[in-house]
Amino acid sequence: MKFTKMQGIGNDYVYVNCFTETVEDPAKTARFVSDRHFGIGSDGLILIKPSETADFEMDMYNADGSRAGMCGNGIRCVAKYVYDYGLTDKTSITISTGSGVKQLELEVEKGKVSSVKVDMGAPVLEAARIPADFGKSPVVDTPITVQGKTYQATCVSMGNPHCIVPVEDVDGLEIEKIGPDFEHHVCFPERVNTEFIRVLDENTVQMRVWERGAGETWACGTGACAVAVACVLNGWTKEKVLVKLRGGDLRIHWDRETDRVYMTGPAAVVFDGEITLPE
Repeated sequence: MKFTKMQGIGNDYVYVNCFTETVEDPAKTARFVSDRHFGIGSDGLILIKPSETADFEMDMYNADGSRAGMCGNGIRCVAKYVYDYGLTDKTSITISTGSGVKQLELEVEKGKVSSVKVDMGAPVLEAARIPADFGKSPVVDTPITVQGKTYQATCVSMGNPHCIVPVEDVDGLEIEKIGPDFEHHVCFPERVNTEFIRVLDENTVQMRVWERGAGETWACGTGACAVAVACVLNGWTKEKVLVKLRGGDLRIHWDRETDRVYMTGPAAVVFDGEITLPE
């Protein structure tokens, strides 16, 4: 199987061009290629496919083989792939995802995509649609108890469920110990991605993320969007915010008039390769 490894501020996936390649068992393949000791090493697998409703389709699988609806860093890399590898010459494209069709604007420098702006759509705040079972809707600044400690949670879906939690020390957080208990908390029937944040000022937020099915990743685009929405809802920041993640920065804008969230950030090719899949 020919593949390209790409990353968006450290959120790395294995990409397969399904215009020319066939992946018989995507879940099994995702688990294999994601293994950083025996496979390629990644946060998951993304298949680039033809689409009947958009210019391209993004079919995404987490490192544990579970299917995902959307990935903000991943979709930027798909946009870079289809332009840089000659599948399109357009700088305004649409990509179909498990969370609907997304519009993307590509910034090109010296014939290559350097950054991508993604219309991530409207945030979902209705608890039942996230889903988040707190007995109220929306879930904003709401107590949640994990490992005997009470945190204040705000829940948002950006095509996948997010729980945003302010903490005093983002860098010192033992995320590998607490992340799984948030992910599998009884309040989240479909598990959840958890963003642990610290507001630096009205324009800047620091964030670490524990992603369902993947563990801690260096970045999460939908998570950064959810964080920006949560910060506005709580009155912590303005509508335009720079979200600082372990792998780099994303610029997020929640346009309240249109109720659309826009994400702008880089995408990069790590390397191309070919691998023999296990039988």
